[in-house]
Amino acid sequence: MTKTLHRRNSSAAWFLTMFLLVNASSFAQTQPRRTLLISIADRKLAVVENGAVKKIYPIAVGKHSTPSPKGSFLIVDRVVDPTYYHANVVVPPGSHNPLGTRWMGLSEKGYGIHGTNVPKSIGKAASHGCIRMAQPDLEELFSQTRVGDTVLILGERDDLTAEVFGTSDDVVAFGTASPAVVVHPASGQ
Repeated sequence: MTKTLHRRNSSAAWFLTMFLLVNASSFAQTQPRRTLLISIADRKLAVVENGAVKKIYPIAVGKHSTPSPKGSFLIVDRVVDPTYYHANVVVPPGSHNPLGTRWMGLSEKGYGIHGTNVPKSIGKAASHGCIRMAQPDLEELFSQTRVGDTVLILGERDDLTAEVFGTSDDVVAFGTASPAVVVHPASGQ
């Protein structure tokens, strides 16, 4: 009887595993591929979903003495009303918190995308290496992201940053072989 139960459990486990794999695959296909593209040189962040730029935000980046990291990272955690910890200083959530109301931690320990209690720093190299955003922009971005999203931080202007951020406020389709397609941020079309 023990062998029979073992076989039944093995069959059930196999069926459950196959069910989860099939449904996980379907779930993954329904979720948009999202990348946050950050240009340190432009001091801008673009939300790229399934190859199309959805929105571009102004940001603050690390100052010369504490630069932002460069490379490919993942969002590893998301926190509403974070507490700030730095060099034996603890600042609870609130208007004096330098992180603002949201934190998206990166796979590079100690770095993240967050708000600021110094909104005039947006557009400047002013942070300790993190990416700062205006509070309304951050809250909008936070609602669109999830753990596992890719964050690509580029230090120098290149063909990719020129294609995405250009010199105008138009948002263009990302990674297309044909001429750029203008995407209207409000409608996504």
